[in-house]
Amino acid sequence: MRAGSHPANLALRFLLELVALLALGWWGLSLADNWLRFVLAVLFSAVAATIWGTFAVPDDPSRSGEAPVVVRGWIRLGLELIVFGGAVIGLASVGRGSFAAVFLVVVVVHYLLSIDRISWLLER
Repeated sequence: MRAGSHPANLALRFLLELVALLALGWWGLSLADNWLRFVLAVLFSAVAATIWGTFAVPDDPSRSGEAPVVVRGWIRLGLELIVFGGAVIGLASVGRGSFAAVFLVVVVVHYLLSIDRISWLLER
């Protein structure tokens, strides 16, 4: 079994996705003091979730294999890094720099464990 599609690594990736959505929502909450903060929280999380679930490489072994909108592998990888990077920036922006650093380290470890998937994506 390849490390990038190992169930433990896929579970880690799922947790990272959830934390990213929460972090982006938290960032949105911090950007305004009125009702707009709730709109931004939902918007940030919804946009990230839509990007994550919509743009895919066909037969990606770490996903369902389905690709609602087919993209090249390097584009998919870039979108993932934008979502995770946005979460890091968001956590730092709300004053949780230590948590942002830990999240970043865990994301890097996940991608190091997924080097076979990264190679696969870059070939597509």
